Amino acid sequence: MAIKKKLVSLLLTATMLGSVVVGCAKPAEEEKEAGEKGEQLKVAMVTDVGGVNDQSFNQSAWEGLQRAEKELGIKVGYQESKQDADYVPNIETLVDQENNLIWGIGFKMADAMKEAAENYPEQNFAIIDNAYEDGPKNIVGVTFKEHEPSYLVGLIAGKMTKTNKVGFIGGMDVPVIKKFEYGFRAGVKAANPNAEVVVQYANAFNDAAKGKAIAKQMYSGGADILFHAAGDTGTGMIEAAKEEGKFAIGVDRDQNALAPENVITSAMKRVDNALFDVSKKLKDGTFEGGTTVTYGLAEGGVDIAPTTSKHVPEDVLKFVDEQKQKIIKGEIKVPATKEEFEAMK
Repeated sequence: MAIKKKLVSLLLTATMLGSVVVGCAKPAEEEKEAGEKGEQLKVAMVTDVGGVNDQSFNQSAWEGLQRAEKELGIKVGYQESKQDADYVPNIETLVDQENNLIWGIGFKMADAMKEAAENYPEQNFAIIDNAYEDGPKNIVGVTFKEHEPSYLVGLIAGKMTKTNKVGFIGGMDVPVIKKFEYGFRAGVKAANPNAEVVVQYANAFNDAAKGKAIAKQMYSGGADILFHAAGDTGTGMIEAAKEEGKFAIGVDRDQNALAPENVITSAMKRVDNALFDVSKKLKDGTFEGGTTVTYGLAEGGVDIAPTTSKHVPEDVLKFVDEQKQKIIKGEIKVPATKEEFEAMK
């Protein structure tokens, strides 16, 4: 009787162990099956300090990835940076998550992205607003001809100013923002040689209060149209335009929705298109590291906002479109630096 009970106990134990073994093996079998079918591509980005909802640069980038998710079936995500010190740990987090492509949004991440690309040679990277000379072969640099749409909005400002005084607010005094400034200056000058352009840099891309204070000062000093290239700092400028009943010009995205009666146009920099296009290349198998992609008017990577026609007179729109076509054809070379701007005089 005792032997019989022992045999039953052994059989029960074996059955239970078998169940455990089968239970452990099932997920592994499913994982193998999923791998054979091909895994979903993962693409993620590290934002600059303005954050993913900056109504400008970072938000446009995130919209590009969301489009890639919807149209290409790519799994997307982001890590938000609150300060420069967040860049490296955020990149490391995305590497640990085994993303197939990691984006750095903004030139301020250039060193961190280069270091990561060198540390992880099998990982694909891409960065907005930076090009590497003899850089890592697993990173793509994306740059824009920001001076071209800035020239077009400068034409609009020059034609529409009533005080012959307009202004520009930059986030930081760096080459990429200088391209916005001098493109704008050139456009204003081409449309209205008598107009003055006042300029101030906020030294921050995430300080709306400072942007608002600078804008208030410019408006009170006689400027009636202000243009910014300052990320979330520029939203403060737009808020000042609403309060003062003045005109503003947005950047990166169509920012008319922030102040429908005040934002007359925006110099659009299609960061969203860039993230979508390069991510699509990854999926298509044509991603090529160690290269730089540049987007201008001719490539459809920059332009003025679709809502421009709400406030800008038809004759001005026609004039701007004529100048746009000349830029595309190479008949007008828009200055991107102080030296190029001064050479126009």
